[in-house]
Order: sequence, then structure tokens, then C-alpha cells
Amino acid sequence: MEKSFYFEYAQKFFPQLVLSIVEKINERNKTRQTYMYKDLLTPDFSADGKWASILADYSRVAADVVSLDSELPLKKRDSLSTATGDIPKLGMKLYLTEKQMKDIDNMIAQGLSVNLIINKIFADTPRCLEGVWERIEDMFLSGLSTGVALSTRNNGTGIRLSYGYKDENQFGVAALWSSADAKVVDDIKRVMDKADEDSNTITDIWADDTWLNAFYTNQQAREQWAFINKFVGTSVPALDLDSATETLKKKFSITLHRINRKIKTEINGVRQSHKPWKDGTAVFTCDEKLGSLVWTTLAEKTRPVAGVVYQEADDFILLSKYAKNDPLQEFTSSQAMVVPVIDNVDRIYCMDSKTVQA
Repeated sequence: MEKSFYFEYAQKFFPQLVLSIVEKINERNKTRQTYMYKDLLTPDFSADGKWASILADYSRVAADVVSLDSELPLKKRDSLSTATGDIPKLGMKLYLTEKQMKDIDNMIAQGLSVNLIINKIFADTPRCLEGVWERIEDMFLSGLSTGVALSTRNNGTGIRLSYGYKDENQFGVAALWSSADAKVVDDIKRVMDKADEDSNTITDIWADDTWLNAFYTNQQAREQWAFINKFVGTSVPALDLDSATETLKKKFSITLHRINRKIKTEINGVRQSHKPWKDGTAVFTCDEKLGSLVWTTLAEKTRPVAGVVYQEADDFILLSKYAKNDPLQEFTSSQAMVVPVIDNVDRIYCMDSKTVQA
């Protein structure tokens, strides 16, 4: 690493620029809901670089009524265990070519607007920042829908984190939802009954388009909507997101959320999109917050390289600008040691509409 070719610009504008990018993207995401992990996970610092998910079987047992001066009876303690592992490192970098740097030099020589010059010098900063966010979202969505967070399509080592979802909370369906025999309301009720048996109250359901499209067209779901709305007629129309949301809210008192998220990755210059959410799956949750975004300090933060300009974002992302020669390149990089962790997995239930379960 060498001193940035635009060291003075980086020192002066990098901090404010990163802050404005974060604010701008977060403001945009208030309507687009691009990053679910930002809403559903609580940031949590790990001093030892480890993550841990608490797996607890809590049950409500009424206290005994005893006479005065009597000994209290001993109750069985709830079971408690943890899933744990090392926090992985995420990162990416982009660079300006010699041609791009010559163009910037010409802009500076011509005395063009400082804002135009800054936009060219720091054009890669938003991409490096969002690149880390995208990877976290990738892991979170795959982990929430399956209990195992995967991040296999990358240039480094694949990431696999198992949160320890309970087998008894994994549900299939009585008949494939793609078939005319499917009873989708009955399948959902089985999940609700299991949660009630566990003394858990399901508040939200998160489902992808495969699950939703099957629900929209199912005869039992349409009949349920017709009953709720006192629909008169023999031909009940297929549902949509609004009518499905209304049906589930009134029937089961749960809020429906549609998951339709693609993550774009690049390996060896080849870009490809994938959906991290397990196809045809719905996840039923009981809590407003589902876990933690666990992060730890990077080695380079405590051992900064001379001449490199650094700036932090979200406390855990370290952005840097530096140069190299042979060939001549100006780099922007991002790195973070962070992982999404889902807690209280005994309060999470999954339904796979593409798997028959007797």
C-alpha cells in the first residue's frame, strides 16, 4: 500500500462523504426496505471475535401454593445451550485505472467544480460500502429461512453458520401447495397450534413469492377470504398480497411480509444474481427483534498503514483509500468482521410448501 494519489482530497472529504452516503442510503431504504437485517438485528460488539446464538427451552410453570413455613418444591430447570463460532471477515475493493486518473487530473487542471472532482475520486465508495451490507443481507436471509446462513458464491472461503433451529419446529405440508389437494389454511394452523403448545405467540410471517403465489390461488385460502369479507358468489377471485395479508391477519392475528430479494455477486468478473431465501418457505416469528449483528474490531484498525486514509461506517466497516504502482492504481476498499446471528430459535417456526410431511 502507498499513500493515496488524492491524499489531500481524501483527508478533507472522506469522513463527510462516507457519512452522507450512509445517511442517503438509509433514507432511501426507509421506503424500499432493502436491508431486513438493519430492522431485525441489534448491533452487538464481540471482544473475543466469537459469535454465539442462545438456544433456550423456556417453559412457563405456575408457582406452587404452600402453607406458611413450608419448604418450596424444587422445579426442573430449563435447558440452555449455545451455537457458537468465529466471526468471519468480509471485504471488497475497487480501483481507478490510469485512464480514469488522467481524466481526474485533467478536471483538476481545468479548475472544474470540486463536487465533480470528488464524485469521480470517490465513485467507488458507495459500492464498497453497500457490498458489505449486501453480503450481510445474503447471510441473514438464507439463515432466517433455513437455520443455516450460507455465503458460498464469493472469491474467498465460503461461510456456513448453523443457528441450531429445532427439528420439531420445521414443518412441511399435508399436500404440495402446487396441487389442487393442498389445504393451506390447515397447514398454517398446524404451525400456529405448535407455537401455542410451546406457549409462544406468533406475530409475523415472512414468505417468498413461491409460497405466496400458491397461497393466493389455493381454494381454501380464497374461501377463507370470502368468509371474512362476506363475499357472495360462486367464483371467488385469486388473492393478492393485500387480500392475503388481510386474511392471515384476521384468521391468525399475524402480519404477513413478502420476501423478494436478490443479491448480486461477482466472481472473476462474472456477475450473477441469486435469491438467498429458501424457495417456497415461510418463517413464523414471535419477536420484534430476531437476533444480533455481532461484530468485532479489525486488525488494521489498531494497526493502520502509514499513508492510507481510513474512515469507519456503522462502527464495524472500515473503508480505506490508498495507491499502488506497477500498474498504477488508486484503490478504495471495505472490510468488516461481522455476522448476523439469530437468537431464541425455539421461538422460530419454518414451513416448506414444497415438502410433504405426514
